[in-house]
Amino acid sequence: GNSPGSRGLHSTMVLISVLNNCLKNITHAEKTGKRQVLIRPSSKVIVKFLQVMQKHKYIGEFEIVDDRRAGKIIVQLLGRLNKCGVISPRFDVKLPEIEKWIVNLLPSRNFGFVVLTTSLGIMDHEEARRKHTGGKILGFFY
Repeated sequence: GNSPGSRGLHSTMVLISVLNNCLKNITHAEKTGKRQVLIRPSSKVIVKFLQVMQKHKYIGEFEIVDDRRAGKIIVQLLGRLNKCGVISPRFDVKLPEIEKWIVNLLPSRNFGFVVLTTSLGIMDHEEARRKHTGGKILGFFY
């Protein structure tokens, strides 16, 4: 239908699948020993997710190439990433519940990060704790 509700759901699904494809491509490129990977299309969410991974040195530099269409991103790989993925649907998580997700998604407590989208932006679980904010689970990497 053409109700605004269904359109909103569709755009959310598209965002998730675009991020999902991006993270799948990165994981595959890492597994096959590639030094870089091309991601397309680019999106704000993808860029923010990559920035979180980069901050923790799981990926190297990345470059956004605007080719007048959807844009693409060239990501340098460091061989440090074992797995990254999307969590769908985006579950609402209150601050005390983050721990449960860390235990479920990551191989150990001091290895890897859960990524959340919060009212303060997209961040990893450690930053969310520091800023005392919950949010929606976006994905993870380790």
